[in-house]
Amino acid sequence: MKELLVVDLGLMEYGAAWELQRRAVAARKTGAVPDLLLLCEHPHVITLGRGGKISNLRAPDQMLRQMGVSFFETNRGGDITYHGPGQLVGYPILNLNEIRRDVAWYVRSLEEAMIRATADFGVASKRVAGWTGVWVEVNGRAGEKNAEEVEEGKEVKDEEKIGAIGVHLSRWVTSHGFAYNVSTDLRYFDLIVPCGIAGKRATSLEKLLARRVELREVAPRIAGHLGELFGLRPRTASPPELEALLGPSEIHPAETPA
Repeated sequence: MKELLVVDLGLMEYGAAWELQRRAVAARKTGAVPDLLLLCEHPHVITLGRGGKISNLRAPDQMLRQMGVSFFETNRGGDITYHGPGQLVGYPILNLNEIRRDVAWYVRSLEEAMIRATADFGVASKRVAGWTGVWVEVNGRAGEKNAEEVEEGKEVKDEEKIGAIGVHLSRWVTSHGFAYNVSTDLRYFDLIVPCGIAGKRATSLEKLLARRVELREVAPRIAGHLGELFGLRPRTASPPELEALLGPSEIHPAETPA
């Protein structure tokens, strides 16, 4: 079984992580590195995917600056999303030529890894037809949502998003990936229309469990499930080990914040 090298990068600026992905993708194309899973947290940042709508950014530039939130336009799929402390961000750098050349299957597999990891904590999650990502069914109240469809005051079911996905492929090598809300400050999602889906909110594992949850509790579970789904054996590696495999860095900075 081939390896999946899992590297915990800790807290890393979005631009630096994007540049590291660029180097990792180039190395994976030449076979200089095995399949990789880069895990990290980002300082507060909002990213817009290719084809995303800037109108889904609710906050003006001045507010973002005051709150210490940066903004990037990216080449990933998907619309707009937020990354920040307490959120586990995963960047799989995989050569799908050697696994399965199927983009839809790949995205469903990322969803499945998050669904299985959520179940490990006793919480059921699911896909929702037409929307990429992982969702948790919660109780709402009529009058807040779907009021025209149900009796006022009656409990209704709604979905909140715990995991988001936005990917990019180049010659079947993947980059970007997923974001899973562990202990994320959900108030920052009010700055955007999450993933461009009006009327839907984000949730976190910590909120669902009503207890503190550390990223280190979640990361090995998601990495393990990804290994199962892709037929790879996860092996932990340090950032210096990754740097040694990648070799010297050329100066190709990722796009600067807008």
